[in-house]
Amino acid sequence: MRHALILSAVLSLVCCTKNHPGATAPTLGLLQGQWVVVNYWAQWCAPCIKEIPELNRLDQDYDRVTVVGVNYDGTTGEELELQRQKLGVTFASLAADPAEQLGITRPVVLPTTLILDPTGRVVATLVGPQTLSSLVQATQQELKEASLE
Repeated sequence: MRHALILSAVLSLVCCTKNHPGATAPTLGLLQGQWVVVNYWAQWCAPCIKEIPELNRLDQDYDRVTVVGVNYDGTTGEELELQRQKLGVTFASLAADPAEQLGITRPVVLPTTLILDPTGRVVATLVGPQTLSSLVQATQQELKEASLE
């Protein structure tokens, strides 16, 4: 139950979705049984920018995985949307840092990616830029051939 509450708190912070910026956040019911990837990024972080296409592909190509981003600088609103567009971010963004709700310390190294299992429990913390392959492995998915192209 605690994990469901944590996941619910995280999802209540979602502000921008890939299809409808500013749209209502997905509900816990929609993500029940999903792996959730929480990625901390900043526009000034070169490794973060490098991994954005990998995160976009994971979010788009893997139905059992949802990627959400956290702007490390706390940027919100129109400025956040401008940064997302400039960097090509298509996965949802959180309106606030979920570290406290997840019971973790705010990352100090970027990029940092948290992996939440389908019960909402943080099962891995990945530090540094990730590849599609490392993200797929961390979320216990099978790498799709089409994703490698």
